[in-house]
Amino acid sequence: MANRRMFSMKIVDTDAFLEMPQSSQLLYFHLAMRADDDGFISNPRRIMKMIGSNDDDFKVLLLKRFLLNFESGVCVIKHWLIHNLVRGDRYTPTQYIREKQMLIIDDKTKKYSLNNGSQLVIPNDNQRMTQDRLGEDSIDKIKEEKDIYGEFENVKLKKEEHQKLVENIGENNTKVIIEELSSYMASKGKRYSSHYATLLNWARRKYQESQRSQNNKRKIV
Repeated sequence: MANRRMFSMKIVDTDAFLEMPQSSQLLYFHLAMRADDDGFISNPRRIMKMIGSNDDDFKVLLLKRFLLNFESGVCVIKHWLIHNLVRGDRYTPTQYIREKQMLIIDDKTKKYSLNNGSQLVIPNDNQRMTQDRLGEDSIDKIKEEKDIYGEFENVKLKKEEHQKLVENIGENNTKVIIEELSSYMASKGKRYSSHYATLLNWARRKYQESQRSQNNKRKIV
């Protein structure tokens, strides 16, 4: 296993990452530093105990999709291949073959995801990290959790908000406008209180511009 690890600003400089509690951010860095060359960590609980993190810190990383967790207790850094690509002559394959076979790699984004269609595996009772360990405030936050979209993972939408966009402007247009907002916020450092409202405004503006363009073409003809 390599002794050096890298961290990509494409991930750690996103709103999704920076808005997490500092204790969750710290846990992420420590887990990544101790991951094998494929991004797998076999002893997350020992690392948590060593640095003073708690179960909620780990839960946040799962909910924010910075980690993927397996029933075996092994976890993997979702964006590992964005952070690190170990040279072939220094690379040691992970010993967690079964877990790796449960993953798929997006050829474009280089992100891990579970090939069973699930976005995360909730820790079981044997790991003593169940939802019962969370306070009522944390549970409420989980219920209101927004999904992350965009190349820079900085566009946040509730599932129903995303579905409304698809219904109103179509799936392809929704993807395009989300990527435009993601790139714009990343390049300009912009922040919006509601990404859904911003996307709606952008969609209306694009529609109005399209209508004006068509009207101008008719006048020319």
